Amino acid sequence: MWFTLAIVVVITLLAFRWKNFLDIKKNLMIPELTKALAKYMVVALVAAFFLTILQDTVVIIPAGHRGIVFDTVKGIMPVSLKEGINYLTPYLQQVTIMDVRVQKAEFTASAASKDLQMVHTTIAVNILPDEAEVPWLYKSVGIDYAEKIVHPAVQEVLKASSALYTAEELVTKREQVKQVINDELAKILKKSNIILKETYLTDFQFSPEFEKAIESKQVAEQDALKAQRDLQRIKIEAEQQVAKARAEAEGLRMQKGAITTELLELRRIEMQKLAIEKWDGQMPQVMMGGNTPFVDVGKLIENNNRKKH
Repeated sequence: MWFTLAIVVVITLLAFRWKNFLDIKKNLMIPELTKALAKYMVVALVAAFFLTILQDTVVIIPAGHRGIVFDTVKGIMPVSLKEGINYLTPYLQQVTIMDVRVQKAEFTASAASKDLQMVHTTIAVNILPDEAEVPWLYKSVGIDYAEKIVHPAVQEVLKASSALYTAEELVTKREQVKQVINDELAKILKKSNIILKETYLTDFQFSPEFEKAIESKQVAEQDALKAQRDLQRIKIEAEQQVAKARAEAEGLRMQKGAITTELLELRRIEMQKLAIEKWDGQMPQVMMGGNTPFVDVGKLIENNNRKKH
């Protein structure tokens, strides 16, 4: 790149100074042009050479990355370059920058459950390479280790873990299934110097027939639960009615036990007293009872007084 740039610079300089290479008659002075060209080319080539050496010597590793050094004589160097400015041996060493930050990889996988139901799920994992073993990982696998190592491992672990649970348990024991998959996957990836940070089960999908059967079972369980609650409510209401009847019976029994001769005599005296308090001092004018006709009591008393006189 630098040598190409040097040639472009030389041509540009000659183009700007082309009048200096013309004589009085406007003829091109070849010797002078040749000398100038040779002078410019030497300077430009020397500058390009040193710039190339400088470029191949100094390399800057970005944050969150490591540099894998390939030496023409020794091969992959066992120690990676860390973040910041690093120096290489020009023309003998080249560097490949590798990301060592946490990366998300998502895969679609299928497996059979314990009761032979096909399960389709999407698994997302957070992974990163072991920084100390980045050169080995690059030499053995390459940069695309997620596709070469993680993807097959996810498929293998899902099939092994799903076979331990029924299709219904994969849903009801989701957290337990996730933990089993996470632990087994971490063991496999560790062998390839890949660190597993977290595993996510985004979804479980079953065949349409099985999903319909699950829905029917859920509806039946909800109906059974509703019937059980209704039965419990009816039972409680019946017990309340029995308790109420017992309380009323007990109240009547207590009232009956409290009625005595003395109480009846007291009530009779109270009624007589109340009647006397309400009497206006006049005798009743008419009395009747049974088959006896109406009688004017006032007139009977008056007639009786006349007979005495």
